[in-house]
Amino acid sequence: MAETAIITRVLDSVQQLAASEWNTLLALQPAPTPFMRHEYLAALECSGSATPATGWQCKVVTLWQDGSLVAACPLYEKEHSYGEYVFDWAWASAYARHGLDYYPKGLLAVPFTPVPGSRLLARTQPLRQALVRAVRAWAQERQLSSLHLLFSDAADLAACEADGWLLRSTVQFHWRNRADGAAGYRDFDDFLAALNQEKRKKIRQERRKVQQAGVRFRARHGMDISPADWAFFYRCYERTYLEHGNAPYLSPAFFEAMAQEMPQAWLMFIAEREGRPMACSLVALSADAGQGCALRAPRGTAYGRYWGALERVDCLHFEACYYQPIKWCIAQGIACFEGGAQGEHKMARALLPVETPSAHWIAHPDFADAIARFLEREGDGMARYMQELQAHSPLRKPADGPAGCGSIPDDHAAAPQKDSQSPS
Repeated sequence: MAETAIITRVLDSVQQLAASEWNTLLALQPAPTPFMRHEYLAALECSGSATPATGWQCKVVTLWQDGSLVAACPLYEKEHSYGEYVFDWAWASAYARHGLDYYPKGLLAVPFTPVPGSRLLARTQPLRQALVRAVRAWAQERQLSSLHLLFSDAADLAACEADGWLLRSTVQFHWRNRADGAAGYRDFDDFLAALNQEKRKKIRQERRKVQQAGVRFRARHGMDISPADWAFFYRCYERTYLEHGNAPYLSPAFFEAMAQEMPQAWLMFIAEREGRPMACSLVALSADAGQGCALRAPRGTAYGRYWGALERVDCLHFEACYYQPIKWCIAQGIACFEGGAQGEHKMARALLPVETPSAHWIAHPDFADAIARFLEREGDGMARYMQELQAHSPLRKPADGPAGCGSIPDDHAAAPQKDSQSPS
């Protein structure tokens, strides 16, 4: 029997698809994240955070077979490069110097969210490749200068590479719940014991400064995060942006939608001094986060997203954004904590370098050749940079011998009780 034809439809909003239809397709992907859920993408639109008014014109490219959705991806037509975290400003400048328009361009990514994961949702790899071809055909019809698939997974990249796209890599820093075996760390002290002496001492000193300042933390997850907690978080989040001279990307309405539609995906750490909240960090959780406890093997991912403080305390940022989430991840059996975009300083806190790839299609043949040569040089530099970072790993080498790892006073709440866009 002949295979049924595949039909391409380009929609104007993810809301034109049923949430169950989209989320079912997402669950089949190699690397699903909460940021690609229907509820998350719809909230970006409905809250006014990612709309044509803010430079994000949403399209959803879909493939249908026998009346069923078999592949889909969000695609944003953009007139700027803000909120992306894979930087192409130099490419736009080169176009302008030659009298060419770089904008509009197409972006296959989650707005304001530098988190690796599946972007091209498809039931099979051949359908994923068909989706890439459909996206490219639409971009050519719209006369877009380029397409950019950001922070994607291996299956997506393979489909793009097969279609002739150019590959690029940046670096993020992720913490692993013990990379040398199946069992995770027993507790925070066990984690410290895996670090070299200099880094252990530094982390203890930083945590002690926060504790001696009278700061204590309470962690809240899911429905335990109250409306007052969410309101306080937004005050902190907004303050971080305003201190850097920018308006926040996300509106209060977006976080209200998260509290209502995706509460279990969020973990909040609230710092208090003398019973008064004064800082906050927000972490997202994968659907399987926390299942590692029962399995006796770490599982799932926590994603460091946002933070802010109304008062200044030395090293408070490190405690709120790294040490509290890591401690919680250890207690809950979570395998990985992703610290957000950029930040070599994260290595001193045992977040190790990880390459985060992207794929790029350039319509103009001469510019495609020029960018390919640039990416080859950049890739060589990135490889050297990764080697340099890995040579400065904070992990203790076997020759260092066992680490004496006494505990420090800890009055923090027991678990479970957590850029810039990710300023962590």
